Amino acid sequence: MSVLSDRDIRAALEAGRVLIRPYDPVDLQPSSVDLHLDRTFRVFRNNRYPYIDVRQPQPDLTELLRVEEDEPFILHPGEFVLGQTLEWVELPDDLVARLEGRSSLGRLGLLIHSTAGYVDPGWKGNLTLELSNVANLPIALYADMRIGQISFFRMSSPVERPYGSTELRSRYQGQSEPTASAYYRDYVEGSKRTT
Repeated sequence: MSVLSDRDIRAALEAGRVLIRPYDPVDLQPSSVDLHLDRTFRVFRNNRYPYIDVRQPQPDLTELLRVEEDEPFILHPGEFVLGQTLEWVELPDDLVARLEGRSSLGRLGLLIHSTAGYVDPGWKGNLTLELSNVANLPIALYADMRIGQISFFRMSSPVERPYGSTELRSRYQGQSEPTASAYYRDYVEGSKRTT
């Protein structure tokens, strides 16, 4: 695999092989594209369940919240919420992407993903962010701020089953808001290992 340079990213965007919408050329970096924070967040409601049960649907475990244009979303120390990128991203079947936080925000204690920094070939949708504050002070987040960067890697060959393929049971294809975990579906759909 090789990382796409700015000229290769630009060519992929111009050819329509990669879609980032909205896209501003000023966001193109040497080997990535800056992404921005949307105004929608999914917050956990710890008063509704005694614990998170990964085997059960818990539809009201989280609540969708939307901030106004210049209103900050305050992320408190130790808090974890879901956000999303302002940008809709689409990848072809021969590119994979990585979402990473910005160094400037990391130095303030903001993490933008716990484990979900990998974007599969064939992905289409807004990217859900797993926002954590590991600092000692609250952090004010604003809609449209630069929140992270996405880089692209060319694969050895196109994948046979891109993300979203029926047999993969891709759960988040086409998401347009911060999407709660669908892990419980592993149990509901019977894909739990029997060994």
